[in-house]
Amino acid sequence: MSCNCNSGKKEQQSRRSFLSKLIYSIMGIVTVILAIPFITAMLEPFLRQKKPVWRRVAEANDFKIGETKKVTFKNSTLYKWSSDISKTAAYVRRDNDNEFIAFSVNCSHLGCPVRWEDKPQLFFCPCHGGAFYRDGSRAAGPPNRGLYKYPIRIKNGSVELETQAIPITNITV
Repeated sequence: MSCNCNSGKKEQQSRRSFLSKLIYSIMGIVTVILAIPFITAMLEPFLRQKKPVWRRVAEANDFKIGETKKVTFKNSTLYKWSSDISKTAAYVRRDNDNEFIAFSVNCSHLGCPVRWEDKPQLFFCPCHGGAFYRDGSRAAGPPNRGLYKYPIRIKNGSVELETQAIPITNITV
């Protein structure tokens, strides 16, 4: 009678090999599934069609000359799921009867919301001490440029802003 001791080792090796391949395959599938959202998020800005949209934000008569008001509107997002969270805001000022100017509420440093202070006639960012003059240009702090300005128009007595993806940060290293 001959002992077939190697057949047990071969069976053990083929079982181990099978289980190793199965585990690596499952890990590969999980990795691909988890990588899809990451890859999509990385490619989305390049694939997105950036179409500006004009949004009505108020009536022209709602603004007094020299007054800066915060207005809210639906951003030009392409995501159907974003409903209420797609609302954003801008500061609109009426300079004279026919001239309006609009600024993003986001600081040009890191995108923090700025607030308008009427007495000093400045926009302030509470996060990092950024300040901006009433024309949106940089006054102080870490931002290296002024506030983003929205294209604005008056159409049929309504104030409209051209919304689009806003460049938030301007970080230089």
